[in-house]
Amino acid sequence: MTAANRMTAKEQEAELWELLKFLQGCVFLTAKGLKFTYKIRDDEMFVNRKSKSITQATVFMAYSRAVELMKETGSVTGPKQLGTFGASYLYPVFVRIGVIRAANGGSGTSRAELDE
Repeated sequence: MTAANRMTAKEQEAELWELLKFLQGCVFLTAKGLKFTYKIRDDEMFVNRKSKSITQATVFMAYSRAVELMKETGSVTGPKQLGTFGASYLYPVFVRIGVIRAANGGSGTSRAELDE
């Protein structure tokens, strides 16, 4: 049993939000290969490629869906499966932090992007 399995949903969400705060400013790649970064302000995630923010509630909804899909199928085939606003940005973040395993084996960023 992993530590995440022993935590309540609220505890998992709090840990996820703290991890997202820690990773803000890192470079990620969308499924289409577009670079992006994000910043967390209060209960919103601001992606540098979007004018609208992704709310904390939306992030948690996408997280819940990702966990559900991983239990059911063992992978998530793409951002659309998350079914939320901002999924194209949340998907590579979730892949990078290990919430989901991409069906195509993607990591959310390329090695070259990590080296920049």
